[in-house]
Amino acid sequence: MDIISQLQEQVNSIAAITFNAFGTLQRDAPPVQLSPNYPEPPAPAAAAVAAATTTATDGDATAAFPEQPKQLSADLVKAAKQFDALVAALPLSEGGEEAQLKRIAELQVENDVIGQELQKQLEAAEKELKQVQELFGQAADNCLNMKKPE
Repeated sequence: MDIISQLQEQVNSIAAITFNAFGTLQRDAPPVQLSPNYPEPPAPAAAAVAAATTTATDGDATAAFPEQPKQLSADLVKAAKQFDALVAALPLSEGGEEAQLKRIAELQVENDVIGQELQKQLEAAEKELKQVQELFGQAADNCLNMKKPE
């Protein structure tokens, strides 16, 4: 797998971890009072507290709620470090922007030359196709003319 595909896969992994982290926090976080102006949040039911303390994260062993954010953040940091390592493995551009623009211009000229050559080959192939179609038509006419008279 090339480096760009690995980078894309790592970005997808980071997005999935982030999505799961936010979802887990949203689902399991205990209610908190945002401001003294708001009423005290209701106490969680005993069943909800028990469920929140035994929820599994991505198939790992069960962990209490206070441990889940730590595990999810560790996973996110690990994925980000892997992404940074992949970015560091990218080949450096030599010569800067001017060299890249020069190389692009060279490749464009090469592309134009090859395009003209392909156009000539296409025209030759179309000409040959017409000749073959004419010969086929003549052969078909000859076969029809060779029918036995009834």
